[in-house]
Amino acid sequence: MAAQLDNPKEYQNIFHWAETQKDGTVPSFAVRKNDPYEYQAGFNNYFESEAVPGTIPQGQNSPRCVRFGLYAEQMTASAFVAPRNVNKKAWIYRVRPAVAHEGFTDLPNNKDTEANFMPINPHVHISPTQVAWLPFDIPDDGEVDFIAGLKTIAGSGEPTLREGIATHIYAANASMKQKAFVNSDGDYLIVPQQGSLDIQTEFGPLYVQPGEIVVIQRGQRFRVELPDGPSRGYILEIWGANFELPELGPLGANGLANARDFLHPKAKYEIKKERWEIVYKLGGKLFKSTQGHSPFDVVAWHGNYVPYKYDLTKFVNVGSISVDHIDPSIFCVLTAKSRDPTAPLADFLLFSPRWDVASHTYRPPYYHRNAASELMGLIYGNYGGRSDEFQPGGMSFECGMVPHGVAYEEFKDAYEAAPPEVQISKNSIAFMFESSRPFTITDYAWNSDKKHEHEPKMWDNLVDNFSTHAKEIEEALSHAAGGSNTSKGRGFESGCAQ
Repeated sequence: MAAQLDNPKEYQNIFHWAETQKDGTVPSFAVRKNDPYEYQAGFNNYFESEAVPGTIPQGQNSPRCVRFGLYAEQMTASAFVAPRNVNKKAWIYRVRPAVAHEGFTDLPNNKDTEANFMPINPHVHISPTQVAWLPFDIPDDGEVDFIAGLKTIAGSGEPTLREGIATHIYAANASMKQKAFVNSDGDYLIVPQQGSLDIQTEFGPLYVQPGEIVVIQRGQRFRVELPDGPSRGYILEIWGANFELPELGPLGANGLANARDFLHPKAKYEIKKERWEIVYKLGGKLFKSTQGHSPFDVVAWHGNYVPYKYDLTKFVNVGSISVDHIDPSIFCVLTAKSRDPTAPLADFLLFSPRWDVASHTYRPPYYHRNAASELMGLIYGNYGGRSDEFQPGGMSFECGMVPHGVAYEEFKDAYEAAPPEVQISKNSIAFMFESSRPFTITDYAWNSDKKHEHEPKMWDNLVDNFSTHAKEIEEALSHAAGGSNTSKGRGFESGCAQ
């Protein structure tokens, strides 16, 4: 039985999951105390689970008679001839196969969602302007469930092309009732920011809290309940790929998100003869089918195409322990390949509590331009390098090759005094949806009253320190012209402006 937390922010106040283990003085545990479910651990493994022992047929997948009169059904998520290491499938043994429904009908489109991010679409906008959004409101009028609460922010591509990305927020105040959802376009990576999600899937239940993420893959049915009341969060949707763990390279065997910390559900079925609505998203459009029984009647399953969750407090940060910063790829939790072998379709990056110890190094995010589109959100706490208006439930966006960095005051503080070795991002988790593709922004986000632009005046007082060294520069140039081996003057040796 799950325990209640004495402090609702208990897991926000830890530096890392290791703190919960009490240095070995208590039995180790893999899930939060208030999580009601049991899970299977691993990433990209082959799993199996039975709610009734002895259900799964051995030595074959589809016998003439499955035990207990169940139906065998396969979900195949890759080409049949895909190489073994990327072949994705699951066999599920259920009371009624998914085909037992009453046909499809159109549903009205959600006017606040978008699937076509081509610039030719008049409902999306492209701009180099750095924009941000204050926290999006959670509706308080009427019942708004997870599906109705979806709002699209930005993306690239289009789902029928089988390569692209969309980013959304969800804001819901009601559980889904007798309703399941299927994303036939791609995979959802869901990041709760406020309120837990109790997610019922065909493979079993997943309980996901702020500070955790969950991935529901293409074609998998799920239903979202709100055990804590109204909920808000972020979604990264990818088309034509699945999420993977990034390669570790010189890091070796361990670090970043370790495979053993990803958790998959155990089978749990329900037999209910009542009216259900299954909502399908296909090409960004919504359809529904109805049926007279629960879609969550899977008694057993086996396969490697299974939803999963991950606790972000378990991320093992790496970084420089001498000088300078390593590129933000060290913060990558999950990645998804694109057709360009040198650039990912999407990365999910995490900025969580960690030590910053680099010596003789400018510590804030350095001024930079890079090829990636960056959409950043905050789950809880505060995050340095953004304005005070960067709040939990809000977002900020920078498109590729647009320069960005901190205001002069923060630069000056870091420039004039060597900072101590310090823990940063304490009690805070921020993240980034990053992509090699340029984003366009939806009408919903572009016209939102939550939108504001980064104020360019924040950089007006970035002073010209170089010109104050005119005499030293002249000496350096004179020495160089005279054939001196010294290519720098005394002012440059000091490292900082006086």
